[in-house]
Amino acid sequence: MASDIEQHTVSSANKVGQFSGETETGGVKEPLLENGNHEFEDFSVVSAILPFLFPAFGGLLYGYDIGATSSATISIQSATLSGISWYNLSSVEVGLVTSGSLYGALIGSVLAFNVADFLGRRRELILSSILYLIGALVMSLAPNFAVLVIGRFLYGIGIGLAMHAAPMYIAETAPSQIRGQLISLKEVFIVLGMLVSYIVGSLLVETVAGWRYMYGVSIPLSLIMGIGMWWLPESPRWILLRAIQGKGNEQGLRENAITCLCRLRGQSISDSAPKQVDEILSELSHLREEQEATIAEMFQGKCLKALIIGAGIVLFQQITGQPSVLYYAATIFQSAGFSAASDATKVSILLGLFKLIMTGVAVLVVDRLGRRPLLLGGVSGMVISLFLLGSYYTYLDDVPTVAVVALLLYVGCYQLSFGPIGWLLISEIFPLRVRGRGLSIAVLVNFGANALVTFAFSPLKDLLGAGILFFIFGGIAILSLVFIFFIIPETKGLTLEEIEAKLL
Repeated sequence: MASDIEQHTVSSANKVGQFSGETETGGVKEPLLENGNHEFEDFSVVSAILPFLFPAFGGLLYGYDIGATSSATISIQSATLSGISWYNLSSVEVGLVTSGSLYGALIGSVLAFNVADFLGRRRELILSSILYLIGALVMSLAPNFAVLVIGRFLYGIGIGLAMHAAPMYIAETAPSQIRGQLISLKEVFIVLGMLVSYIVGSLLVETVAGWRYMYGVSIPLSLIMGIGMWWLPESPRWILLRAIQGKGNEQGLRENAITCLCRLRGQSISDSAPKQVDEILSELSHLREEQEATIAEMFQGKCLKALIIGAGIVLFQQITGQPSVLYYAATIFQSAGFSAASDATKVSILLGLFKLIMTGVAVLVVDRLGRRPLLLGGVSGMVISLFLLGSYYTYLDDVPTVAVVALLLYVGCYQLSFGPIGWLLISEIFPLRVRGRGLSIAVLVNFGANALVTFAFSPLKDLLGAGILFFIFGGIAILSLVFIFFIIPETKGLTLEEIEAKLL
């Protein structure tokens, strides 16, 4: 029975007309496509897992760094447990350790703008894994503060490249009917990385030089990612883009794309692979003889539409206060009398588990409900939770249950909406010709906004108070709802080429 399931391939006949529910095909329910002008892609369920898994390690290593650093900064400043003579760090130095990878990620995003389309998605992820490895080695062996910051910076460049290339590779290699689930599942890996780091931190925080081991855990993970990406084939769509732009022998590149597609989908599609490749070539024929997009072209026509959608969604993802809400998690639980609140690492593990569960829910329903319903519903819940938090810190401070409910509501709704779907949309909304550069701009906006919110939060809290700040975040969340309602299109069930046509 298990082997029968593994060999199962999904296929269907041509669908016609508008979306009209579901149809049974070989015992598997599949949604009809909105425009109905193409066949479902064939794929082996087992073969579709690995092209997702190894790129997703880039997200796992990103999430792990977030949690590991929160524990490492505690360990590294301990006179008795740090195992170093330079443990007495100033607030600025602690800030550099904490944000070093974030600024490295900004540089990685800038680098991706210029080199991504030349390298290809696979080689960019291999380069990212190498930088993860070098950064982790430097951090875990750092003899002084300066070397530690250099390691944080190198690791951050790896984050920037991975968070740029991973969603592109997954989007371009995944079958369209499960593309949303797979890209959203990458967010599960980010949260899983955070959860693993919280557990590792709680185990090592009282170990001498524990911070070195915390960072050292990234070494085997980066090796797994690099070896896996070395084994995986290149994205067939990227290969075909090179072909139609005259960057190699077209027939040879076409044969290469067919081979890569068979490796990605399984040998069960070997007969239909040439036809699928030719269909992609036909849909991309308008790109023939066109050169790589210039910076000016990124701000024109459908490229501009895609940029507004992609950059807008990740901007609102960051400026609706997610880092700030989590900053108050420990104090909120403590005020409510939870015993785990006395230990920040236990609170982090609790929230990490909850985030993981809610992200899993989003993954299960994103290709059934669609992107827009999850965004609208999830962000609406975030609005309610932010106003509840604002009310708690303004005039309901004697009702801590309100804060706990608001915190859990915010985290759950964020993981149903902005968390996974922000990354999903930027991976599928950009036309192929500008996908590398467009996604690099979106990732740059994401990390830039993250850095800005992280930097500005403490000064604004001191100036305005936590209550007013959460009300402001609530107002921004309302603006994001307006943006989603009027600007964000539904991309459920469409191929990447159909999404591109929808922007015209």
